[in-house]
Amino acid sequence: MLGLTDMLKDGAKHFSGKDEAILRNIDATKQLAEITRTSLGPNGMNKMIINHLERLFVTNDAATIIKELDVIHPAAKMLVLAAQMQEKEMGDGTNYVVTLAGELLQKAANLLEMGLHPSEIITGYEKAAQKLIEIIESLVVYTIKDINDAKEVSKCLKSAIASKQYGYEDFLSEIITKACLQVLPKKVVNFNVDNVRVTKIQGGGVSDTSVVKGFVIPMDSDGTIKRMEKAKVAVFTMGIDLGKTETTGKVLIQDEKDLLNFSKGEEDSIKETINQIASTGVKVIISGSSVSEMAIHYIERAKIMLLRIQSKFQLRRVCQAIGATPLVKLGAPIPEELGYCDEVIVEEIGSTKCCIFRQNSEESEISTIIVRGSTNNILDDIERAIDDGVNVFKGMCKDGRFLAGAGAFEIEVSRALQAYADSTPGLSQYSIRQFAESFEIFPRTLAETSGHDGSKAISNLYAAHTKNNTDFGLDIESGQPASAVKMEVFDAFACKLFAIKLATNTANTVLRVDQIIMSKPAGGPKPPKMGGGMDHDD
Repeated sequence: MLGLTDMLKDGAKHFSGKDEAILRNIDATKQLAEITRTSLGPNGMNKMIINHLERLFVTNDAATIIKELDVIHPAAKMLVLAAQMQEKEMGDGTNYVVTLAGELLQKAANLLEMGLHPSEIITGYEKAAQKLIEIIESLVVYTIKDINDAKEVSKCLKSAIASKQYGYEDFLSEIITKACLQVLPKKVVNFNVDNVRVTKIQGGGVSDTSVVKGFVIPMDSDGTIKRMEKAKVAVFTMGIDLGKTETTGKVLIQDEKDLLNFSKGEEDSIKETINQIASTGVKVIISGSSVSEMAIHYIERAKIMLLRIQSKFQLRRVCQAIGATPLVKLGAPIPEELGYCDEVIVEEIGSTKCCIFRQNSEESEISTIIVRGSTNNILDDIERAIDDGVNVFKGMCKDGRFLAGAGAFEIEVSRALQAYADSTPGLSQYSIRQFAESFEIFPRTLAETSGHDGSKAISNLYAAHTKNNTDFGLDIESGQPASAVKMEVFDAFACKLFAIKLATNTANTVLRVDQIIMSKPAGGPKPPKMGGGMDHDD
């Protein structure tokens, strides 16, 4: 009889059965969930990660942690993919997905030890998830009435920001609300998160963070003009210089008169081009490449402000902010191609010169949050908190319902599902009960990271919920149950529902694996990885 190893190439590995495959996979997912779980909540701990490029990250943002860990275990990789899907779809709740999926698999391991078959556990988990979707709508505690009301929006953003930047949530939620409302279109569901930009400037404190209606680039202008008001703006993607011919030619110069006339012809050509641009009423010229000294001289004489933006991505965003068309040919632009900006000014923020395109009209295409902080790590962490806040606002535009936060929703779901397990016949009741108990991990973690006893906090919360206080969550300051509505701790309905579905599907997928077959790795150099860190505009 030929075995599996005879069928495959030499060096292939094969694991099968409960101990070899299923429990091994569960153990890998447990390790990953343990890493991110302690970063959950306002008092979540930071992780220090040095990635393969030796770049240092100090953060409690689960999306960044799992992205930089470079996980290779196939089962743990499934959790990573689920978390990335949550980040793409909702922009928040990545830690929730990893923690819940890890806990569901840990509970499944206990059931496997009891003798249940994986398919029975999967059936129970699916039944429990179905029941949860039925009851979740009855647990909505707050619905946003007016998306244009800054006070109401700010209140709903607080808990998402507090989980990243506890202590700054009041200040940052107001800043994010202001930035989002500035670029909110008339049809609110079309809100685009890319219209809220972040510019990080080192120095000062977090409380020096401010919002500008328009676009901000850390750069100085070329020349002496630093400010223009009510300016027409021309954007050229190429350099401002004499065009070079496609073929090389030779010019025969016989005396000094010929030499003077030749250079004068160049001067007259660039002068005429700049005068043509100035005659259209342009007050600001933006170039995407180099500008010759001669061109700078004539631009200054024409009293035009000159900016050089080398990055094509920044150039594209400036065009969006001022409504300009980037031109590929040097010459006088037509009125439709020009952009308009109420004020273009170079200001010094900290010790960094910044060019600010400020729009005072009612609707602006782009708003910029200028983030201040003492170190680059703090600036990066605040940028992630802002990113979460803006994504919660986007979710709010589509679905304004909110659930009670601080572990209140999880305890209520756990109670409801445990009652459902008691009324369910057959072996699936065991897995439904374990599914229900998995939700206890969230209030337990909130209590532990805040320095309280997890078991005591959970029993107090259950006691409060039995007395019909269904919105009672954990007050992390005192460790006692308190109303989440009064504490103003809300979690987005759509974000929670999507996270629970993802976590359940991921746990079930891992449980369905009963064999692992690994081919022998191919020799030779590994292909280079594609560079990341760019948004979809890039």
